[in-house]
Amino acid sequence: MLFDKKKLPTNGQALAGRDELMSVEVFHYVHSNNYLREPFPEGFKTAVFGLGCFWGAERKFWQLNGVYSTAVGYAAGITPNPHYEEVCSGQTGHNEVVLVVYDPAIITYAELLKVFWESHNPTQGMQQGNDVGTQYRSGIYFENESERGLAEQTRDSFQKKLNGMAYGEITTEILEQPLFYYAEAYHQQYLAKNPNGYCGLGGTGATVDLPA
Repeated sequence: MLFDKKKLPTNGQALAGRDELMSVEVFHYVHSNNYLREPFPEGFKTAVFGLGCFWGAERKFWQLNGVYSTAVGYAAGITPNPHYEEVCSGQTGHNEVVLVVYDPAIITYAELLKVFWESHNPTQGMQQGNDVGTQYRSGIYFENESERGLAEQTRDSFQKKLNGMAYGEITTEILEQPLFYYAEAYHQQYLAKNPNGYCGLGGTGATVDLPA
């Protein structure tokens, strides 16, 4: 019997995983002087978002002024240190996500949220466009209550915009930032390494009004 990729697995259904961390490059492929893993510069912050296939999602964020580094990976699931094929099976519970490392003196968390909401359709549940499965769900993974408040505030205002465009209810999960597991090295900055590579990311045309 095939596993239903649109349903999150239980602890008993999830794959066992492993203790070994994924091996990735030291430096970012685009921002070549900047680290892919910690240590990051003092005072810089991190944010984690899921908005469909992580190849196109990552590109949205590395292009922003004030973003020091980005990485793709897996989060909000059960299986420790999953591999891509395992995530694709639907039996890890993980989402394909982007880790964004940014300088809050140049770009704010609210501005990152604006890019998040405007870059995908957050009403599709366990899919994004033609990409179907729990790994493509919309998600915001906050570090503190201030970030959660901004996530919820922008969600509610964006929902009003979508209501006027005949979209359904936003299905984005807003959760405390879970463990981030780096994806395989070939996934990192994939669309910079493969400029003609697949990107199924598409927004709704609605825009976000940031809080004053």
